[in-house]
Amino acid sequence: MTEKIQKVLNDYPAARWTALVLIALMMFFAYMFVDVMSPLQSLIEGQRGWTPGVFGTYAASEYILNVCGFLILAGIILDKCGVRFTGILSASLMVVGAGIKFYAVSDGFAGTGLEQWLNSWWVSMPGNAKLACLGFMVFGCGCEMAGITVSRAIAKWFAGKEMALAMGLEMAIARLGVFAVLSLSPFLAAKFDGSVVAPVAFCTVLLLIGLINFIVFSIMDRKLDRQMGTCADANCEEDQFRFSDIGKIFSSKMFWLIALLCVLYYSAIFPFQRYATNFLESTLSIPTQEAANLFRWFPILAMVLTPFLGSFIDYKGKGASMLMLGALIMIVCHLSYAFMLPIFPNYWFALLITIVLGVSFSLVPAALWPSVPKVIDGKILGSAYALIFWIQNIGLCFVPKIIGNVLAATNPGVAEAREAAEALGQAIPAYDYTVPMIIFASFGVLAFVLGIWLKREDRVKGYGLELPNVKK
Repeated sequence: MTEKIQKVLNDYPAARWTALVLIALMMFFAYMFVDVMSPLQSLIEGQRGWTPGVFGTYAASEYILNVCGFLILAGIILDKCGVRFTGILSASLMVVGAGIKFYAVSDGFAGTGLEQWLNSWWVSMPGNAKLACLGFMVFGCGCEMAGITVSRAIAKWFAGKEMALAMGLEMAIARLGVFAVLSLSPFLAAKFDGSVVAPVAFCTVLLLIGLINFIVFSIMDRKLDRQMGTCADANCEEDQFRFSDIGKIFSSKMFWLIALLCVLYYSAIFPFQRYATNFLESTLSIPTQEAANLFRWFPILAMVLTPFLGSFIDYKGKGASMLMLGALIMIVCHLSYAFMLPIFPNYWFALLITIVLGVSFSLVPAALWPSVPKVIDGKILGSAYALIFWIQNIGLCFVPKIIGNVLAATNPGVAEAREAAEALGQAIPAYDYTVPMIIFASFGVLAFVLGIWLKREDRVKGYGLELPNVKK
């Protein structure tokens, strides 16, 4: 009887897994919006006059404000104000940013005074692209803030329980959004006469639903705080945070190893997603819809395997070893894209590489994020996640732009020829993606080296990265 009275909300499996589903669905909708334009590169080039460089700038814009310091501020807000306030703020920012981007690509924006003013400066970039970038910047602030908030929330609700499994399931649900939107986006565009507006509008509505989900989660989280005897006020959720505590994070070698491994690995994954549909279009000479349908299978194995790998880490450990294996698989896949697929441009071979890349995308995140609470004090965990995301965002900001510029430089005249062919209804020339694929693979090589270093430090210092999470 006494044991029942002492139980709190997250001791009940149904309650903590319900909380997980609520916040994971918010990230599911966020991931859908992140990649809603990825399968539409050819379409928006023809309709709105975007070039690969413009598309690369748009893809990079999601991370610009985060790199300029917003993510650091987000981590401080999270540690000072708690998961409830920060989560609702982040979801609201995503909705606002999505609304701006929707207006930018809509037909209603064309011909307005705002568009004419935006077209009057930096003439190499269309006004609609500039406003879309602004919306994507605001959305990106909310999305990255939501990411660290969700990680902190899971660490709180699953402390001493199935933390890696929970983080794995959250990532799996979020990646289902990538799978869904890569097919849904071109389908909706085709249904509405080849318009890019319909997919963006649909995903904006889903973000509103995600905001409602987090509000429901916040009610549950407040009840948990009251049961645990922590302050119900958002300003004192944990031990008092001090700005000087950030110095402890920067002085940690393990923090830097994890953060640098993170930025290198994700710089070879998320920017590639932006270009993957067009890469498969160009390499296999297939339509956009077919290329998008092929690449949508990328997150499938990641989605299926990540929860199992998370459970394995919870009960068996071996997190550092998984980081190394994931980086190695990613290197092989990108080199196969660069050199093998152009020689054997078969649909089944491209699908095989894509699915195997998904295995890498399950191994690394499943091991990476549950490792952070093992090396960072709990009261500054939000700032630690934020700083890792900030460093990651530096790569995610610049890499898409670099890839866009490299693609244009290694394919001189192709962008202009594509635009002319689109206008005349002729076959659209293909891009050669060999050099961008080599760049992505090189990031994997550096991540693998850092994985070796990380495992060595863990063996010497005993942080427990290779040990199970569940306490028996």
